[in-house]
Amino acid sequence: MNLKALATNLGFEEDEFLELVDLFVETASSDMTKLEAAISHGATEQTVEAAHSIKGAAGNMGFKDIYELAKQIETNARQDVLEGSLQAAHAIRGKLLGVAETLKAKQMT
Repeated sequence: MNLKALATNLGFEEDEFLELVDLFVETASSDMTKLEAAISHGATEQTVEAAHSIKGAAGNMGFKDIYELAKQIETNARQDVLEGSLQAAHAIRGKLLGVAETLKAKQMT
């Protein structure tokens, strides 16, 4: 993942973007906890809210994979379908971990 390229594409200086990515990871991790709990409890409305939040933030940051997965969860939950949502949420969590690791490596250089 090339955070410098994402920053450039979004019109940010790299340092500014890295700060935003750090905030994104923190916020999205909190939203992920809400999302996974909502899915596990069959709470479609809360699932929609958490997935929508993740989707919007990921879209704004240029993280297309996370955006698409969250969009899928949100769309399905709006139709009262949660089947497959927990697996998609786990995929999002894995991608967030990847973003966090990339960010950490970038900050250490």
